[in-house]
Parts: sequence; structure tokens; C-alpha cells
Amino acid sequence: MVPDCEIYTDHKSLKYIFTKKELNLRQRCWLELLKDYTLDIKYHPGKANVVADALSRKPSGTVASILTINPYLLKEIDSLRVEIVSSHEQVHLAALQVTSSIVDEIKKHQQDEPELIKLIQKVEEGFTKDFSIKDRVLWFRNRLCVPNNPALKKELLKESHDSALTTHPGSTKMYQDLKPYYWWSRMKRDIANYVACCLTCQRVKTEHQRLGGLLQPLPIPEWKWDHITMDFVVGMPRTQKLHDAIWVIVDRLTKSAHFLAMKTTFNAEQLGNLYIKEIVRLHGIPLSIVSDRDTKITSKF
Repeated sequence: MVPDCEIYTDHKSLKYIFTKKELNLRQRCWLELLKDYTLDIKYHPGKANVVADALSRKPSGTVASILTINPYLLKEIDSLRVEIVSSHEQVHLAALQVTSSIVDEIKKHQQDEPELIKLIQKVEEGFTKDFSIKDRVLWFRNRLCVPNNPALKKELLKESHDSALTTHPGSTKMYQDLKPYYWWSRMKRDIANYVACCLTCQRVKTEHQRLGGLLQPLPIPEWKWDHITMDFVVGMPRTQKLHDAIWVIVDRLTKSAHFLAMKTTFNAEQLGNLYIKEIVRLHGIPLSIVSDRDTKITSKF
């Protein structure tokens, strides 16, 4: 079949987009559009297309590009009444510096944060060296200290993740961008939670991890109580002995089970003593235990 048109690109990977087995979500969306056309994608190196490539790209600093790309920027400049005034002798140029109001809000809310006030007192008394005060503003190693204000943190995270200049970076990239300028307690965790809740990132970005494969059934045990499974049932009504959970231990061969009353506050040592008293006493030590990744089981049990 003769293609209706030919597309030349300097991205060699696009030449094989119709034959690739694995595509991400963005490539799949474009492939649904391209499949309706009979075309042929050919690779043309960028070095061989220097003249045409330079002519096809419009400079982003011209007035024409501002009119087409961002007309709201011209309206803001017009509202500020910024202009160039010329005379016969000389030309007067006015410089305009645009700064973010978030920094001023952070400096303002530092005086209302109890934890930061305590740090300021420690700095004045000389008990800490990592923090310093410059112009009545608290800094941590040349990084501005952000108060524990949820609205202020959300605005800062939104500016560094959702704005047109950032294009939704990942949690690691976003943390590295904010780290040289800002500091607050549990900063990395807040950034990871914000990126994980971003709906745009959930729709577009894919998990770059190797597939786990198909589920494989466990082999059938040869003898009873050699291979067991265990799990916890919590949220039960509290008994007279203050037990509010059940520890379910099942033999994989005979499907017989033990239901042990316990408390949700039991640690790994208490669970181990209970297991020896009720299970090892009757059935001995098992060869394998299948359970979920509960911290009480994976810690010291």
C-alpha cells in the first residue's frame, strides 16, 4: 500500500513506533491518532537539516510570539504602564523586576510559628549553628525556613509542580529543585505525598518497573503443619481481658486453624511468646510461614 504522505523526523525512535511492543500512555494516545492515516515515518538526521531546521523554528522572544503564545502577559504589562520614553538627547529605559509573593508570605508567617520562634531563641542564645538570622528572618544553611502553614506549603508546592514552567516533575526532581532554597520539617515526605496525589501525573505518567509476572500457586505441602499462613483480624469488640484482635494461623495442607486472642498493642516479642505457647507446643516449628508484610511479623518475629 502506497502511503499518502511521508513524515521526516530527527527522532529515530519514532521510526519504529508502529512496531514497538510496549508503549507508554502518551505514545498510545498519539498512535490512536496516527493509525487513521496511511503515512510513512522516515528518519532524517538533525545535522543534515541545519538550514531548514533553523528556519522552521520561531524565536520565543519576539513580539509576534508573545501575541500568539501568551496574550495575558501583554495585558499585565499594559496594566503596569511600562513604556520606553525617548527624547532628542537620550533614551530613558525603565527596568522591571518581578518577584514572587510567596517569599514575603513565608517571612511574614515565621513570626506566628511556635517552633520557629523556639529556633530563633536558640540561635540568639547560641545553642545551634545550623540556623541563622538575617534581617529578622530565620535561615537554615542559606535555605529559607518555611513555617508549618498548610495553605502556604500547598501554594509553594503547587507553584513548583503545577506551573507552566515546571511541567509536573517527579518527587525526587521536585525535592532537588526546592532543597537549595527552602527547608521545613519532613519536607521530602510532603513533596512525595503531593506528587502522589497529582491527578495529571496519575493519568499521564507510567510506572517504570519490571512487571511482576503471573501469579504462581504455592506447592502443596507434604505434611501437616509444616507450612502455615497467618494474618491478623483487627477492629474486634474489646473483651474483659482487653483483647481486641484475633491472630489467625492456618495449616495449608489440612486447612485447620487456630484463632488466638490478642491485643493490637502487642509487639513482636509478645507475639513470639504467644506463638511458642499455642502453636509450637502442639505442632512444632514450621518450615515456612506465608503472611503479608505486617511490621509486627517482618520486624523481629
